[in-house]
Amino acid sequence: MFSKVSCLYLLTVLCWASALWYLSGSRPSTAYVGQMSVPVRHQSARAGFNSTFSNIRTRALNPHTFRFLINEPTKCEGDAPFLLILVSTDHKEFDARQAIRETWGEQGAYGETVRLVTLFLLGRSTEPVLNRMVEQESQVFHDIIAEDFEDSYHNLTLKTVMGLRWASSFCPNARYIMKTDSDIFVNMDNLVLNLLRPDAKPRQHFFTGHVINGGPIRDTRSKWYMSRELYPESKYPPFCSGTGYVFSGDMADLIYKTSLHTRLIHLEDVYVGLCLRKLGIRPVQNSGFNHWKMSYSLCRYRRVLTVHQISPEEMHRIWNDMASKKHLKC
Repeated sequence: MFSKVSCLYLLTVLCWASALWYLSGSRPSTAYVGQMSVPVRHQSARAGFNSTFSNIRTRALNPHTFRFLINEPTKCEGDAPFLLILVSTDHKEFDARQAIRETWGEQGAYGETVRLVTLFLLGRSTEPVLNRMVEQESQVFHDIIAEDFEDSYHNLTLKTVMGLRWASSFCPNARYIMKTDSDIFVNMDNLVLNLLRPDAKPRQHFFTGHVINGGPIRDTRSKWYMSRELYPESKYPPFCSGTGYVFSGDMADLIYKTSLHTRLIHLEDVYVGLCLRKLGIRPVQNSGFNHWKMSYSLCRYRRVLTVHQISPEEMHRIWNDMASKKHLKC
């Protein structure tokens, strides 16, 4: 006999397949073109930012008043999570979400002593059928949060701010938080047991990932184009690649409150770097966070924390291979 959850899961899979076939075959796709509502104001580059949270201006530039469409406010009740994982995703990526649930994002992987909580971050799709499908998926898995902003590339910053807001409001006692993307493979043994270490003293004001030191791209043809009006400075502050970074739980509230007084830009990882600069916190470089794709090798993947551009099929294959060959030495 199938359980009720199994039946709901099978129904969800079938409905997702039907919805995606309908959207891709029977009608033209709708491009995401939503933009953040950011007033463009001419202002000169500031010589420096305040280094302490107490000195941040009080007038909100980014009040973030979006309402939750889907919420899981009790997800962190009980024992505080050792690690809260926030995965940025979009509505059509059901297969990616399911692959994460069944591999590195599985919440019982380390038993009751090291509690993991995984949540998927979404906005609002311009396709009503996709919103309905995600709502149904949420009813089965209870691991999705969504706010009422248009889900688009240019709104990735809003998605991350939503995750920080949720962590600050509903999971304030999580020891560590990871933000990553749905096409990332995470070596959880390395992350949990070697980097964060449950038996070690909890860190404060800690932020780590693949640190990038660069400047704005002024070529309008680039995906990462940044206008001088929006960001007049010639250099970005050090920031961690948005493909994956980890920070101590106390940072969620600090970054979220700082974001309310920090002018929005569409490059999510750069924006978090701007908030860190205001807080006077410099991210720590860790070469284990890879923001590119690597060909699979058991020994090579054992040494890293994250790998980019991994399909759901690859995720299952890599996870199963690493799990079945733990006894092998490199």
